[in-house]
Amino acid sequence: MSAFRFAESAAAKCRALRPSWQQTMLRIKDPKKSLAYYTKIFGMTLIDVYDFPDMKFSLYFLTTLPKGEEYALTPGSPEAHAYNWGLKGTTLELTYNYGSESDDTTYHAGNEERDGFGHIAFNTNDVYEACAKLEEQGVTFKKKPDDGRMKGLAFAYDPDGYWVEIVKRADGMDDAVFPYYNFSQTMLRVKDPEKSLAFYRDTMGMTLLSQKTLGEGTDWGFSLYFLGTVQDSDETPTPGSSFHPCLELTHNHGTESDASFAHNSGNEEGRKGFGHIGFLVDDVYEASKSFEEMGCEFVKQPDGGSMKGLAFVKDPDGYWIEIIKRGGEQRIDAMAATGTEVYGLK
Repeated sequence: MSAFRFAESAAAKCRALRPSWQQTMLRIKDPKKSLAYYTKIFGMTLIDVYDFPDMKFSLYFLTTLPKGEEYALTPGSPEAHAYNWGLKGTTLELTYNYGSESDDTTYHAGNEERDGFGHIAFNTNDVYEACAKLEEQGVTFKKKPDDGRMKGLAFAYDPDGYWVEIVKRADGMDDAVFPYYNFSQTMLRVKDPEKSLAFYRDTMGMTLLSQKTLGEGTDWGFSLYFLGTVQDSDETPTPGSSFHPCLELTHNHGTESDASFAHNSGNEEGRKGFGHIGFLVDDVYEASKSFEEMGCEFVKQPDGGSMKGLAFVKDPDGYWIEIIKRGGEQRIDAMAATGTEVYGLK
């Protein structure tokens, strides 16, 4: 775990840099299958692409656009890069290492003992109808809506075995804005919610949208904390009414008092799948000073190696958090300069 220690003044400096959640990164084996799954089945739009043939990997950025909005930019163009790194929303970043589609590469989907990453999710108006359509499209399920104890929600498998939760959207949402599905959450398990909330809410400027506790006092009790980057709005949406994704932090009661307990981050050898989440900020260097004051461990400092102008810091559970300059021009040159070692792709 990261040696994170909350410092109010450092957190305030970081919040002043307007951090906004921009991405969730997953490694994929076959981009043809994954892109078809997320665009044709879940209606996401491919907004940007980076190809690095010398380093043999590509990055694909997808997001949910409002219903009826057409994306006229060409992924991979300078205009698409500018759109991506100024996005007021969250992307799903899919990372592909060349040749993995035809070799024995498999990625770890999470959800085994001590795994931190749990799933991503999509909201829809009718989970039962949606799951019937998904089944017709050949999608397989971990859990159908009426399986198990929790009724009315489902978990599908994507082509790499990642869990994709299908969740009911709040009633009364504007069908003129919301498409059939919208990318709605990324779930991470946390050891100590106080430390995690100090990081994501008080330091990274996210808003706690809601929280709930189930099974309190039992040996399976857990709490859920839903956070979002709320921009240009006087209202705080609930998870089911937000167009943009929520970060769902899951705390299994008792882990905070177990000194030996730690989650796998998704970047350990043999367990790679989920890679990181990323935030845009106005100034990566100033944000990094704040993280240093709070004792955060760095995977990469802004000027570390040849990859200048972006950072990877660890949150209190050791998850990798990419810190990217809003606008992103520095990141384009930086990734071309270094590639896979820092990015943890191999």
